[in-house]
Formats: sequence, structure tokens, C-alpha cells
Amino acid sequence: MRCCACTTARHCEPVARTSARCWTACAITGDRWSSDRAWVISHSRSPARVCLLACSRSPAREPALALAADRLAAKAIDSAQAMHGWAMQASRRGEAPIQSAATGTSPPVEDATTMVQSRPIQPSTLQPRTRRDAPLRSRVATAALMFVLLAAATACTGVSAEGAPLADASGGGGSTATSDKLLAALDHGLRPTVIQPGQSLPGWSLQERMAHYHVPGVAIAVLRDGKVVAARGYGVREAGTQDAVDGETLFNVGSVSKVIAAATSLRLVASGQLELDRDVNHYLRSWQVPPAPGDAANAVTLRMLMSHTAGFNVHGFPDLPAGAAVPSLVETLEGTSPAANEALRFKHAPGLLGDYSGGGVTVEQLLVEEVTGASFDDVARSEVFSLVGMPRSTFADPSPGRVTNIAKAHDGKGAVTGLPRGWQVFPQQAAAGLWTTAGDLGAFVGTLIRSYQGRDAFLPRAIAVQMMTEVSPSWHGLGPRLDGAGATRIFHHGGSNDYYHALFEGYLETGDGFVVLTNGENGWALRGEIRNALSDAIGLGVNPPVHTIALDPNVVAVADYAGRYRLDANFPLAQRRALADDFDFDTLDIDVNGDALSISTEDEKGPLLALTPSRFVAPSVFNTQYQFHRDAHGRVIAVSVELGGSRAYYRREGV
Repeated sequence: MRCCACTTARHCEPVARTSARCWTACAITGDRWSSDRAWVISHSRSPARVCLLACSRSPAREPALALAADRLAAKAIDSAQAMHGWAMQASRRGEAPIQSAATGTSPPVEDATTMVQSRPIQPSTLQPRTRRDAPLRSRVATAALMFVLLAAATACTGVSAEGAPLADASGGGGSTATSDKLLAALDHGLRPTVIQPGQSLPGWSLQERMAHYHVPGVAIAVLRDGKVVAARGYGVREAGTQDAVDGETLFNVGSVSKVIAAATSLRLVASGQLELDRDVNHYLRSWQVPPAPGDAANAVTLRMLMSHTAGFNVHGFPDLPAGAAVPSLVETLEGTSPAANEALRFKHAPGLLGDYSGGGVTVEQLLVEEVTGASFDDVARSEVFSLVGMPRSTFADPSPGRVTNIAKAHDGKGAVTGLPRGWQVFPQQAAAGLWTTAGDLGAFVGTLIRSYQGRDAFLPRAIAVQMMTEVSPSWHGLGPRLDGAGATRIFHHGGSNDYYHALFEGYLETGDGFVVLTNGENGWALRGEIRNALSDAIGLGVNPPVHTIALDPNVVAVADYAGRYRLDANFPLAQRRALADDFDFDTLDIDVNGDALSISTEDEKGPLLALTPSRFVAPSVFNTQYQFHRDAHGRVIAVSVELGGSRAYYRREGV
């Protein structure tokens, strides 16, 4: 670990870490040292240094905590100045030097990323009255400083370097028990969403499912009360090696990037640099959104870009091999070489319906860069990473020579791909280019929860609430996807590219949440089973198992349901939400084979399993559910398709 204050890491020996404070023993000697990042106190002729860093919560975001931290810091400085003076006197008289306050008994902690301004320590003018008193005064001063530092460390909670949970800041240690329960679920709680008739919950372990799916590495973070209480790794970064995954291992997270991009934009909205509902062409210089179909006055806005209601095409972007030519943002938007996507154009009039578009988020990236005059990675670092506590996260392409703790990509058989370096290039940064860790992403999820609850001013609460409110007719808010109500109100997002699959989920009312990162092509299936285990352990009924039943063919004539069904275009788009995006099929075909039903769409085909005599689920088609409707004459006339809180209505042809 790099010393939190010293510039030459090779001389630094970490002693302990917390998210609130960083204490380091350093072999560099000197009477006094300070930087623009922290207060640092050292003792003459002693290798000990103590650096006091600010709480990882920004003072601007936690006024009450900042005031307490300021008072504690002032006491620490007074004690440190006195200790420094007494140490100097004792040293001149040849007495034993004061021992470092950074001892092995310090509480466990993590690097802080939000630092206090520099305040150089001046030599103290305090003098001990007698030579005999000096050692005693030194010990008292050391004890006083330790007390202050220990008190300051209780202002925040965090995660140890090994991922061990720390106690809830409110006391009681509830978060430890919760994290234990969540992590224990990974030993026996993985399961599919749909349970076959007569099947009990399988209780798979994470290790056996990683082997089943040929996914070498997984990283998981869990949250309690809006704070990360554990961040751990499972398996290895590269198949065939002993390079273990941990909570600080970098993974690409695909479309999860879009939520961090949204938070970056909303920080600029909060500071007045951007407006949510202004025509984005007002800000753009190097490229302009083409004229919209229909009403030309219906301009595209930042709110539309973040909620996927702008009406654009370009759902996503292909991954590029290492060394490939990387297109500029304008080349990407125009679909010109070396971009590998089609040009960004309208599919629908702006605001008409939700239609997921990575291309729209790329417009958002260009908007941020042109308004700020900085690279997107630099803006995200200053507006998000440095404030939230995401020191390892980046939108820049990782360099193999500079990054070692990185999860390599693996194909469906578990073999390393993306060679020679082991990962591909994701040039559309805001849409899919984020590299992050379980701990970093967990800190981000927790910060959004606390902002929504009014406990963290990373985002003003009014803006955080808008972020977590659906923009009709989409199921997205300003970045994340949204589901549930009350204690089960959640925001979430997944991310998938060729070989990395990730997801996060945050509970807005309770503060629970989790992050799942994987480095294998089949990670999309594994992450769903992990989500099931963690959701079950949280115990609020989000994503419960769907138990199917066996129908008696002598009682239920499933052949009645066979036929073609066509989407009712008059059904309200606000009801369709996610189904208008992920399930945008004009027709459905219901087929019967003996006593079994199946469904066919333009893209998928799979079995329908019974939940009741008239309600079925399709495990291979997003776990969508199908409720068949009979009229007053007993005829099957329609089917409703449901996914979470979204609903679409299909009428049976020929009836």
C-alpha cells in the first residue's frame, strides 16, 4: 500500500487501515514533514510518523461530522505540537525517543480519499519543567494523541483491507451480523429464479457454480445502512494462476458505467454547469443532434439521455481487441471508421417511449467533455471518484505495465482471452468503459443511498430523488433502473460485454445493497444466481423464487392457449416500461407440444411453465410471466406479459 502521505512508497510500511483515518509507520526520518493532503507529525531521531487524514466523507457533505472532525483535529494538532516539543527536548538529552502512535493496536482501516487541507505543524514552544518530567509528558502526550485519533476514527466506518466488516456507525454492530448472513448465503444459497415442480431450493455454493459456469473470478461487496461492510474476492484473476481476486481487483463493469456517468452529469447540474431540460445542442460544439422526427421543437435533453427516452438507436457497442484503432466520440456518433457501430439516429420522437441507447449516453459523455473542457475520466475523478472514495476506479483503458491487480477476461470454457494482455478495449467510456472494484462500486452505491435519504450531500437531496424517480414511459430514472416500493424500493443496473458481467442493487429505504463483478463469459447467469442468494439473505422479498406447478392435462386444456398474439398498440406506454425496451416484440407465438406450452418471439424460444392454470413463466425469456385472458364466452382472447412492474397486452389473432 502506498503511504497516505509520503511520496516515496518504497520507504513506507503500512501499519493499519480504515476508511476514516490512515496511520503509517515510515522509515524516512526527519523533524517535520507536511503536504497539501494531510497533517503529518514526526519525531526527531525516530522513524515514526503519524499522518492524520480527514474522514472519507467530505466535510462539505457531512456538516455535523465535519464540525466534530475539525474539533478532534484541532485537539490532535495541539497534542501533537506539545508531543513534538517534548520529544525534541527528550532527544537532545539522550532519552529514549517517543514511540510511534501508529502501533499494531490501531483500529483496522482503509485509505481515505477525501483529505483535509494542509496545515503545517510548527515546532512547539512548550518546554517541560524538569528533565525528569519529560518522558512522562511524552508518554502522556502520545496517549492523548492516540485517544484523539481513536475517537476520530469512530466518526466513520468502512472495510478492512481483507474485507472484514466494521461496526455500524450508529452502534450495536448490526452491520457485522448482516454481512455475515449475506456472505454465508454464498456458501449455500445460490439458486435459479424459476423452480421446477417438486424441486426444492438447490442451495448451491458460489464455488460450485463458478466451476459450473467456468467463471474463474468473482468480487462481491455488501452494504448495510448505506455503507460497505464487506468487500471480498473469490477465485482467481487469471485461470491457471494463484493470483487471487480481492475486494480491490479491477473489473470492467460494462453498462454499469452509465450510472456513474449519470452521477457525474448530475454533479454538474447541481453546480449550475448543466440543465436537465435544456436542448443539448445548446452545449454541443463539435457535433449536433440531428433534427428530430415529427415536432422539431421537441428537443433532446440531458434528462432524456440519462433515462433512455431520447428516441435514439445504437443499443450498445462492440468490444475492441487490444491495439485496435479507437474511434473519437464524433466518429462513434457518426458511425464512421474506425467506429464499428451504425450512426446515431432517431428511432422515435424524443420522449415518446423508453428505448435503451448506449449511443444516447455517448452524447452525454460528449456534452460533459465540451462543457468542462476536460476528459470524461478527469471529470468523473473530480466529481465522483475522489468524493465518494473510489481510488482505483477509472474510465481510462488500463495499461498492463501500470496495473497488476486486474481481472482478466475469460471465454465460456474458462480460457483467458483478449490476449496478449488479457482484456479488450471499451472506448465508449460513459456507456461501457468503467473499470472499478467491488469496494469502490459499493461505496458509490452507498453514497447514492445516503444522498437520497438526505444523509450525504454528494448530490442535493432534490436531485437524488429525481435520479431515483422513473421518467415515464421508461423504467429508468436518471441513470439507474428502478423497481419496487416501500422497503423494497430498489435501484439497480447490470453491465455486460463479451467477457465481463456485473450488477449492483441498492435498497433506498433500508440502506442494504450489494455489488457483483465477474470475469467470465457465462458470468451473466452466475450473477443472477448470486443476486438471488443475496436478496434472500436480505429477507425483504425482492426477487423471490418462482415456484411452478404441474398441470393435470385431464383438467386444463393448454391447447386453448395456442395461437399468434399481436401487441395492442393502444395499451399505455407508461404501463409497458421495461417491456417497451427489452421485450419490444410485435407478435408472440404460443405453441403446444403434447401437454407442454412454449413461446416464440423474434429472438427467443423457450418453454412456458405453469404457475396457475392460466398463468405461466418463461425462464429463458427474461423470466417473463404470461396471464391468459378469457372473455364471457370462455374464449382465450389475449395474454398479458409481465416483468416486474412492467406490463404489455397482446390480443389473440382471429378472435
